[in-house]
Amino acid sequence: MPTISASVPTDSVPFAVRGACPHDCPDTCALLTTVVDGVATRVQGNPDHAHTDGVLCAKVSRYTERSYHPERVLTPLKRSGPKGSGQFTPVSWNEALGDIAQRLTAIAAHDPEAILPYSYAGTMGMVHGESMDRRFFNQLGASLLDRTICASAGAEALVQTLGGKVGMKVEFFAEAQLILIWGSNSIGSNLHFWRYAQQAKRNGARLVCIDPRKTETADKCHEHIALLPGTDAALALALMHELVAHDWLDHDYIARHTLGWEGLRERALQWPPERAAEVCGVPVEQIRQLAKDYGTTQPAAIRLNYGMQRVRGGGNAVRAVTCLPALTGAWRHRAGGMLLSSSGQYPVQRAVLQRPDLLAGRQPRTINMSTIGDDLLRPASPAFGPEVQAVVVYNSNPVAVAPESGKVVQGFAREDLFTVVLEHFRTDTADYADYILPATTQLEHWDVHLSYGHTDVVLNRPAIAPLGQARSNAQIFRDLAARMGYTDPCFADDDATLCRQAFGDAVDFTLLESQGFATLAMPDAPFAQGQFPSPSGRCEFYSARLAAQGLDGLPDHLPNYELQGSSAQYPLAMISPPARNFLNSSFVNVKSLRDIEGRPLLEIHPDDAEARGIANDSIVRVFNARGSYRCHASVSRRARPGVVNGMGIWWRKLGLDGTNVNEITSQALTDLGRAPTFYDCLVEVEAVDATDAVA
Repeated sequence: MPTISASVPTDSVPFAVRGACPHDCPDTCALLTTVVDGVATRVQGNPDHAHTDGVLCAKVSRYTERSYHPERVLTPLKRSGPKGSGQFTPVSWNEALGDIAQRLTAIAAHDPEAILPYSYAGTMGMVHGESMDRRFFNQLGASLLDRTICASAGAEALVQTLGGKVGMKVEFFAEAQLILIWGSNSIGSNLHFWRYAQQAKRNGARLVCIDPRKTETADKCHEHIALLPGTDAALALALMHELVAHDWLDHDYIARHTLGWEGLRERALQWPPERAAEVCGVPVEQIRQLAKDYGTTQPAAIRLNYGMQRVRGGGNAVRAVTCLPALTGAWRHRAGGMLLSSSGQYPVQRAVLQRPDLLAGRQPRTINMSTIGDDLLRPASPAFGPEVQAVVVYNSNPVAVAPESGKVVQGFAREDLFTVVLEHFRTDTADYADYILPATTQLEHWDVHLSYGHTDVVLNRPAIAPLGQARSNAQIFRDLAARMGYTDPCFADDDATLCRQAFGDAVDFTLLESQGFATLAMPDAPFAQGQFPSPSGRCEFYSARLAAQGLDGLPDHLPNYELQGSSAQYPLAMISPPARNFLNSSFVNVKSLRDIEGRPLLEIHPDDAEARGIANDSIVRVFNARGSYRCHASVSRRARPGVVNGMGIWWRKLGLDGTNVNEITSQALTDLGRAPTFYDCLVEVEAVDATDAVA
């Protein structure tokens, strides 16, 4: 292995620079980037970091291909053709920043809430994801963005049940005797957890996968429960029914460390396995056996992921599953309990990073990123406020990833909408920009990362100098702040300073610098004696906070908005899980990964395909009242009968007809957390006549 460097290498001796994977994944791997003559030649996992253990996914192991991509945007670009045409002319930073500052200043003089930032997890870094950008928009007084598009329903469920985004330590899944992998294709989206699960399996643990799709993970588990989309809460309540009926309960733990048991018990008794089997579309004996396994095995652990909460009742579903470990006392064991997100365990100084005090008492409106399709088309009104006149997009690709994308395209195509996009590539969204500003990749800047899948802080050092004229997100917002006359000293903080501010004295920055990561100090079994971070200190089966909002204080099953079997016109339920070789819409333009993925696919069960005259690998049209898109059919038992899997998320411009799966997803929101309902979607599928099937 090359020598470890503490700074950017400058000579021909190979150096390895410590870093962190920036992408939206629970693993938050520690990286080593080998650099020769100022060029990054290899990215690999850091073997000294226990969770990474030298292993990377196929996507990030090709990170140099992404950073040195021939289509990388390396100079500011100004639109020179119609919106959406992708026609741009290179300009200087001076011209771009000057014009952008002038346009934003003019809009803000009338009403700063007409300006909207739009960002999410294109980088998970604290510096380039949520620091100088937030300072800039707070000083400006722009509309606030409700960042809901991935995880907010599940996050709200955890807060209302456990008191925060907390759970068991991921490494102790290796010691569990039963693991329920619920709504997660861990092999593709949580590889390092899967290694712990495999270790447990080798030691005799039973692995059960609960997922509408027969994923690669389901292939490797002892059992797969292929429930219908949006029925997870019904399954969880039936498990509770059986725990009560057979007294597979830890009465002492329930009495000492939970709140609202009598109400939850009464609700659970309304859900015998027969009722849940009908709702979930699975055999009743499968539910009974799962309940017995869970009720009689210790330690038992549940790994949730976010797919299960992308339906109308997603928040309630996560609440229901989150109640299970407290019923059996699984939390007493360090290898028991559950994990959806660990991010709430980090002592982040968000107020220091984001400086909400710069709002100076102003209370701008909040716009939900999941309804951007509607909101960009809304006129000014007393209820909505001013029409959105400018959008600054960074760390996101809303034209590809937001629901009901036909409307999203309409909004971004408005000639009167001033759009600035900070990007690495000319994405679907960048095609609609007035200016594209070249951003650095992870190999070119400082950042610091928490994780939502383990409990280590990971530092990212720049391995190479920025390519071309690329600047970090934070630098771009610093430059804009200077152009707009913002003089608060916080706008002078450089990226390394922001890294130190993220955790302050709560994390040893010297340790971060010396080894690249630092582990949070916390108990192995954090809730063995209760002490949940909820208002009561207990696992709250009943949430008084939800009740105060007029909502049900207990978890319940809420049927999907678009319930399978409710429409003769659109008889198939569709979920849109991620393609294995992409990460949301990132990596779609990396040719080696796109070649592996092949083409936009819809998985359809053989029975459903036969009924529609659909052959494997033929082109099909998937449609509903919101729109349609074309893709290739994969006739496969990975899809259960009555459910199709629209594998996402391809860039629209790389699809068969300039669309992708989000052409038909809905802007309806979840029960909790105001999140999108991507997997609550009815469709029909039809074969495309060969004469019309030109890709």
